[in-house]
Amino acid sequence: MPKLVRDRIPELFGGHSRPLDETEYRHALREKLQEEVAEFLESGDVLELADILEVVYALAKLDGVSSAELEQRRAAKAEERGSFERRLWWEPE
Repeated sequence: MPKLVRDRIPELFGGHSRPLDETEYRHALREKLQEEVAEFLESGDVLELADILEVVYALAKLDGVSSAELEQRRAAKAEERGSFERRLWWEPE
């Protein structure tokens, strides 16, 4: 089944590849994100989280945001709203 793959996959495993235009690429990245999240949810393997990050970084780059800037934005949001360290389950009133 044709799908978005990492840059070296055709070199390592053969097959045919072509570059995608920006619209196709954005769509393929969103599909890839769903695929990688599903794989993580199924396996729980931390390596799948690395794959998710790779896709997230690529999506951010499409919007002109570097991985460093994305991390800064994540940290700022964590500072403002917190992170998930306290493991809180909220039930709004």
